[in-house]
Parts: sequence; C-alpha cells; structure tokens
Amino acid sequence: MTRSKDVAVVFGTRPEIIKLAPVIRRLGDRALTIHTGQHYDEELSGRFLEQAGIGQPDVILSGVGGNNRATQIATALKALSEQFRLRRPSSVIVQGDTNAVAAGALAANIAGIPLVHIEAGLRSGDRAMPEEINRLLVGVLADMHCAATGHNAENLRREGIPEHKIVVTGNTIVEATVDALALAHASDSIDDYFPGRTTPSRFVLATIHRPENTDTPEALERVLSGLAEIDIPVLFLIHPRTRAAITRHGLDRYLEHLITAPSVGHTELLSLARTATLLISDSGGFQEECTVLGKPLLVIRRSTERPESVTAGFARLITPDLPIAATANAVLNALPTGLDQIPSPYGDTHASTRITEIAVTLADTGAHTV
Repeated sequence: MTRSKDVAVVFGTRPEIIKLAPVIRRLGDRALTIHTGQHYDEELSGRFLEQAGIGQPDVILSGVGGNNRATQIATALKALSEQFRLRRPSSVIVQGDTNAVAAGALAANIAGIPLVHIEAGLRSGDRAMPEEINRLLVGVLADMHCAATGHNAENLRREGIPEHKIVVTGNTIVEATVDALALAHASDSIDDYFPGRTTPSRFVLATIHRPENTDTPEALERVLSGLAEIDIPVLFLIHPRTRAAITRHGLDRYLEHLITAPSVGHTELLSLARTATLLISDSGGFQEECTVLGKPLLVIRRSTERPESVTAGFARLITPDLPIAATANAVLNALPTGLDQIPSPYGDTHASTRITEIAVTLADTGAHTV
C-alpha cells in the first residue's frame, strides 16, 4: 500500500524552504509540509514557496510569528503536538537551527516519532547564539543525523552520537542553488536595482539580519558605517527586521551612502550574487552558496559554524574587532582567483536523494534507528 503524507517536514523560515524544497519534491505525496509561521508573509515565505515549486504548506500554524523566542518555541511546540496527535506521521524531518527546528524536534520526541535532522553537526562554539542552542538541542533528540560534511560528522562523534546514527549526505543547498540559477532568465538585468544611474561594472552585494548585528545601535552602526565606506557601490538588500532596527536606532543617515532594495526571492538573490564582485553577509546560507557561485564572501559574525567555506578559500570571517570597510577594500584590490574552479565543500547535487531515503526508511521501519 502506498503511503500518503506520512513524513512530516517542519519549517518556519525562508532558508529552510530553500534547503528543504529538494527533499519535499523527492518525497512527493509522502510529504506532509508544516509551516510554523515563524516567518510567514509574501516577502519572507510566499515567493520562496512558489519559486521552490512546492506549493502552499499542508498546515500553517498561527500565533508564532512576531513573538520572542520563548513564545515562538512554546506556541509551535503546543500546536505541533496537537497536529501529531490528530495526524501522527511515521517520521519527522527538521532542517538547520531555527526556533521551528527546536519546536519540531521536541514535538517529535515527546510523541515518540522518529526524527531526522538535516544539516546536523554544525557548531560555532558560541552559546550566545540562539541557533547554537537549537543545534545542540536537536543533536540530543535526533534519531538520524544528516551531516553535510565530514567536519560536521566529527562534531557529532565528539558529542557521543553513535556512528550508525550519522550519515554524511552533503548539503541540499548545492542542488537548490544550481536549480535556482537554472531558472534565472538570461534577460534578467540588475539595472532595476540601480535606478537613475549607470549600472556599475563592479559592486558589492550585502545582506545583514542576525541579532548580533542588528539588536544594538552600536553593532548596527558598525555594519552600516563600514558598508558606507567601501570604495565601490554597495547594493544593500534590507531584511525587514534590519529595516525596523535601522529606524528604531535612528541610523537611516547611513543609507544615503548605499543603494538599497528590499529582500528578494532566491533566484533574484543568486542572480545578483553571481554578478557582484564581492559578497558581504551574516547569512549562513550565503556561506554555502558562495562556494557554488565561486564568489568571495566576507562574513560579518563573531564566529561561524561553517568553517569549510573559510578553509576552502571562499569566505573570510570579519569579527567585531576587525574593520569592515578596510578589509573589504583590501579584498577588492586583490581579489582571489580561481574560486569558480574549487569544488564546493558541501557536496554534490544528490544530498536530497540520500536524505529522502533515510527519512523513508525510518518511516517504513517505524524504528528509532536504521
């Protein structure tokens, strides 16, 4: 008998949508998609669901988005527990390190449902990051750990995770990036992002959204002033929470020195990144995508859970003690060459196949280990 919608896939943010889309497509009718509502609006989810080709979620939770972390996790946990009681899946998939992941993992564990964690084993060592706590939590609860790299797998082994529960699958971001770039139209132009001026031959593409860079005026001013002092034009795609923080902290004056635009869809983002000379971001996804694009990236963070990007030569970590503009200008004056010839450290384009097989096997056996 063919099973239908018995593998629950829980997500709540656009990076999760992007990375889970290949898995959801491969699961087909077996995927029960549940959006926690952590980021659910047209800008942060709607267009990504459409571009990813997975349609609207089967279930969208309410009362989660816009709240603090504790309320988000508690509200989503309660709602997911009720969903799993009414319609018990055979296995549950979560991806990454968001509040949706924490809630999904806890709900699965409480209900006694086998749990698959995609992108397992990332560790920054920075427990001030909410994401790090979420990773550690799921590391304890997951029945199968789909590690993107050997380094991630080794992190799990050091934490005592049994070898038979760890599989190095690669990261689905590789195939998601390749798929998105294939959808980009050759006629797409970046001219629309530079209204009233000649499109520059060289420009920096920047995105900033993490709390460590936006929650205090000092941190955000450091980022904005650094971007404003870079020698070539900077196209700054402003995340909604960053826009709100700029207004809240009274830092709008720095935007006069930047070219700004709202957040864009995944395909548009990658098209811009492919054209840009240099990328600057605090995004985890960009740290992976730059390795597929073959582009240099400055990571504005205290720490990174993706050292593979740095080791391979694609990324450089710019901690708070380092100057953003001076570092960016130095890189622009001596751009690394040959990045497009270096294989991505995050694997090939078959991660979703491996992950789907693991989740389906776990669902079919009904066991907590495979």
